[in-house]
Amino acid sequence: MVILDKGCHPYGNSGPRVNPEALREDLTENLERLGTPYIDLYMLHRDDESVPVGPIVEALDEEVQRGRIKVYGASNWRPQRIQEANEYAAEHGLRGFVALSNNLSLARAKEPMWAGCVYTSDEDHAWYTKNQFPLIAWSSQAGGFFTGRYSPDDRTNEDMVRVYYSEENRQRLAHAREVAKRRNVHPLQVALAWVLNQPFPTVAIIGPQTTEELESSVAAAELKLTPEEMAYLDLQPVAV
Repeated sequence: MVILDKGCHPYGNSGPRVNPEALREDLTENLERLGTPYIDLYMLHRDDESVPVGPIVEALDEEVQRGRIKVYGASNWRPQRIQEANEYAAEHGLRGFVALSNNLSLARAKEPMWAGCVYTSDEDHAWYTKNQFPLIAWSSQAGGFFTGRYSPDDRTNEDMVRVYYSEENRQRLAHAREVAKRRNVHPLQVALAWVLNQPFPTVAIIGPQTTEELESSVAAAELKLTPEEMAYLDLQPVAV
């Protein structure tokens, strides 16, 4: 079992809490609640870019030395901040961030589902590829956009309409259905396989609502898409 835990998330109207004090406070409380002496991967949830990364890196490295965490990462941080932090760590002989958890899914969000969330842009995608930096993709299946539960005529889920309803995503869904039909799988599996077949290390966080969706997602881990299929799903002109 690998324990992933998060800290430094705002409480209500507390405002940003990304600082060494909140980090230590949250980690102490979480260890007590979990009843474990350490966290395998500890991630800072949300960022506050007004805070210099140096003291944060120093506090995290100190917790590694204390044995309370093994490695650390971040969630909803821009890659540029991770690069800045890791450059600071390298210059001072400290450990750096080992993973980043931002959104990546075949359906692209028009706007954040929640305030402060970071979605993977084309520029970010190039950064992950160049640095081979691991991405733990939350909402990897776009909130169920590819399950078949939603259609252009069904606008009852206001959040889905606000975030994912677009002509581009309708095309991506249509392409996912075409690839799924040829492969004899579900479009949900194709969408998840797209996340797992990126040219950099990825882990997909899933949120199945039924046993069938869980089994489908597990099976998608074995689905290898061709470069042509990946390009087709990305709406690039290619014959598949």
